[in-house]
Amino acid sequence: MKKNYLILLILPLFVAISCVDHPDLPAVPPGVQTYSLLGDTLYTPEIHPDDFDEFNKNLIEAVTNYRVDPEEPDYIIWLGRRTAYFGEYREAVRIFTEGIFKHADDPRMYRHRGHRYLTLRVFDRAIEDFENAVIFMRHIPDQVEPDGLPNPLNEPVSTLKSNVWYHLGLTHYVKGDFDKAIEAYQNAFELDLSEDMRIATLYWYYSALKRTGRDEEAGLAIKGITPDIELIENDVYLNLILVFNGIFDADRLMESGEDIISNVTLAYGLGNWHYMNGREERAFEIWNQIYDTGQWPAFGYIAAEAELARR
Repeated sequence: MKKNYLILLILPLFVAISCVDHPDLPAVPPGVQTYSLLGDTLYTPEIHPDDFDEFNKNLIEAVTNYRVDPEEPDYIIWLGRRTAYFGEYREAVRIFTEGIFKHADDPRMYRHRGHRYLTLRVFDRAIEDFENAVIFMRHIPDQVEPDGLPNPLNEPVSTLKSNVWYHLGLTHYVKGDFDKAIEAYQNAFELDLSEDMRIATLYWYYSALKRTGRDEEAGLAIKGITPDIELIENDVYLNLILVFNGIFDADRLMESGEDIISNVTLAYGLGNWHYMNGREERAFEIWNQIYDTGQWPAFGYIAAEAELARR
């Protein structure tokens, strides 16, 4: 109720952005964001009560800044990002579409809209946006991307270019186009990646290599990855790579929390490990459990959903 009340207050402030539904998004009933790859209705997620006040404050600030100067690209981007953090992904797509109309050569607009197309399962449009971002960012220096949801150290771990390649690779991955995913990740590795971003990218890169039967190449990619690597926020991906390397025990990792399935990133990766080692029944058992959690915006959830849909 609290969340819905906020959105009703905020949306009229920029209703001009979204007076018509976006033609690239599926028509949905009120309160619905999109449909899963299996055809199920995906409702606007609820915000955890502990996060509400901060999200509320940040969104109001973003709306205020936008109203002061609706042409400023940073204000448009933060309005779109803050709107998405409230689970209003369709609205975020429309905001970034306005941003593209006003700043057609700004790669950040395509990067962020592509991210939300990915969330909404509009994969082809996401790929198109990321590819446009690649074109427009080609001749500009890379730049640190500020975090909308900062890690405990308040140190951003990614950049504009690394995020574009990372999300492009992930979109190809969930579509099952693993060769194109590999190509995107290889482009990411040419950048000066933080350790966090390198490990996250390496996880998906390894998985894509394994899916194409390039086992030797996959093994070489993660050779030398040890528990000594210090990360800020991507420990889950590191732990999964250590499982792939035979350093961590998958069953012990699976039992390390009260409800490991609730961590859909970790759960998808463990299911992926079973799948890559010929235990498909166990993999799909885990992926079905992920699907039942309802955490549909998470990348691990989207990946598990895509596995179920392809089957």
